[in-house]
Amino acid sequence: MPARKILVTAALPYANGPIHIGHLVEYIQTDIWVRFQRLRGERCIYICADDTHGTAITIRARKECRSEEELIAQVKAEHERDFAGFRISFDNYGSTNSSENRELCGEIWDAICRAGLVKTENVDQLYDTVANTFLADRFVRGTCPHCRAANQPGDNCSACGATYSPTELIDPVSTLSDSKPEIRSAPHLFIELNQLRDFLVEYTQQGDHLQKEIANYLRGHFLGDADSPEGLKELKSWDVSRPAPYFGFEIPGHLGHYWYVWFDAPIGYIASTKQWCDRHGERLEDWWKSDDVEIHHFLGKDITYFHTLFWPGMLKTAGFSLPRKIHIHGFLTVNGAKMSKSTGTFVKAETYLKYLDPSALRYFYASKLTPRVDDLDLSVDEFVNKFNADIVGKVVNLASRTAKFVEQVGLSKTYPEDGGLFARAAAVGHEIADAYQECDFARATRLICEIADQVNPFVDTEQPWVLRKDPSQAQRLQDVCTIALNLFRQLAIYLAPILPDLAERAGQLLHDPIVSWDQSQTPLLGTPVAKFEHMLKRIEVKDFEKMIEETAKETAKEIATTPAAGEGTVAASLPQDSDEALRNEPLAAECTIEDFAKVDLRVARIVRAEHVPEAKKLLKLTVSLGGEHTRTVFAGIKAAYEPESLVGRLVIIVANLKPRAMKFGLSEGMVCAAGGGGTEVYLLSPDSGAVPGQRVH
Repeated sequence: MPARKILVTAALPYANGPIHIGHLVEYIQTDIWVRFQRLRGERCIYICADDTHGTAITIRARKECRSEEELIAQVKAEHERDFAGFRISFDNYGSTNSSENRELCGEIWDAICRAGLVKTENVDQLYDTVANTFLADRFVRGTCPHCRAANQPGDNCSACGATYSPTELIDPVSTLSDSKPEIRSAPHLFIELNQLRDFLVEYTQQGDHLQKEIANYLRGHFLGDADSPEGLKELKSWDVSRPAPYFGFEIPGHLGHYWYVWFDAPIGYIASTKQWCDRHGERLEDWWKSDDVEIHHFLGKDITYFHTLFWPGMLKTAGFSLPRKIHIHGFLTVNGAKMSKSTGTFVKAETYLKYLDPSALRYFYASKLTPRVDDLDLSVDEFVNKFNADIVGKVVNLASRTAKFVEQVGLSKTYPEDGGLFARAAAVGHEIADAYQECDFARATRLICEIADQVNPFVDTEQPWVLRKDPSQAQRLQDVCTIALNLFRQLAIYLAPILPDLAERAGQLLHDPIVSWDQSQTPLLGTPVAKFEHMLKRIEVKDFEKMIEETAKETAKEIATTPAAGEGTVAASLPQDSDEALRNEPLAAECTIEDFAKVDLRVARIVRAEHVPEAKKLLKLTVSLGGEHTRTVFAGIKAAYEPESLVGRLVIIVANLKPRAMKFGLSEGMVCAAGGGGTEVYLLSPDSGAVPGQRVH
């Protein structure tokens, strides 16, 4: 049979913080499934990206005195480092703040508009007049309008469970400035999801695209009784725009309005795939518009409705392939409780890797993951005991107790009689494969451990350490070790999706890299055996405790050094700036306020940027001052900026500068920048919230 063509995604991590062990449930689960498919010979690519847009990114960037682009670039590098530390095997890891994503958002948006699904309505929102920003739910606290519980967030009450709009809170307070926000109305764009209801009922309630409990959840919460069509609930329209200030992609034709992060985030799956396609000479259509491709999404239950209603609706309308399967998992708890910074259980991936082997976490999660949407609990004692007993004690121990006895002679040339051990383990391989395919990793690990439980008594009975003392038993010693090492190799193959490091070391030991599931069906014979080296070592409770202790200290330090809302930043945390630039270019002579007032500085948006082929230093910029008011400016920034990186950016221009005729055209202003020239040019930009046409005072 030809290889299946499979495209797999995991939910995009938000670029506002580090990867923690709760996130890793999903990325490890997905990686195991992908590695299994590859081992079976299927053509499977694993796609992901950072989710980079939204108010939270702007707020953090502003607090850290840097641009959003600088923040998301740093976080992306940190995310990729942490994923690599846990052997997550992405084929492409992109960013939603990419040119590919902007282009695809426009394509899908155009299709949705042509389908008549978009409407405009005014929405009341809380606005922080101190921070000059509309407030997302997470940035508002107040008294619950239902039970009167104090200090509740802007979307639901932790005391009574009620849901509400932030504008319904009693005495709301902005967490950004400690000020009382005001209600402001702004037009928003909505997708009328109810027009797609018939399609969504069919997609979510028929076939096996979703787990049964997810299909039932959607039937009850969104769709009513699927057996009684007249009782179906109307699906609410989806608010897909946000007014400025907002870090994201501005909606074409809607100046000052941006696609909500949940519109452009899933499109990031396609954009990241496009980057992979461009790098490998493939066509995007062959992966996202082909009936020959299976698309599988893996994600947490908290983002179910975005991926099971909005996302399929967008794909269907725009003519893209629908997911073959959406695999949804539960949350992680630690010692039976929700992960918590205060107790030190909110462990960052980076911190984990300082103390513990990533293989231990990969195996523990696998041993708990089923096809159901169950939460899984990380109990410290169970975590330590399971890895030490199952992997170190049962699997690695097979190699460590036998390999050293055949370093000089290698494996036997014919497979010895083993009482059916190898044949039985080979037969179980089909059940293990089925378990992996169905995401029942807990069952797969149980079956693997049952094999190990049958093999270890064989070694205990044969006692190769005793056989080696009797020269007349040399052949029997080689045969016993051949049986044990072949069964160890079978186990390593079956565990390869979960423990790639173990599979790699097993391949090195036996001079036969593990690259195919089918290798488990045939014994390895007559090959040399390398000197046994450390594969995986036992983990200790004390190391887990040290990890928790460091996490608690990190949290305490974070709390101590973070200013309270409304407070200024800590001066000691600011960089110590040199005065070299000032010495190189001293201040100009004093001017009066009247002199300064003659210069009309305005906020403008770069709407087009082009190379000037005949010019060594210039880029041709078209800037908008709002509406139909545009200017052409030739700027000497070619060595510092690529044109595509400038489109959409807000800049400051000298708007009343006398136009200058150049051989390339008429320059109608000047873009303000700092730096010494050449590659050291830094465009000046206003904070988010400024709009084209505003004067700089």
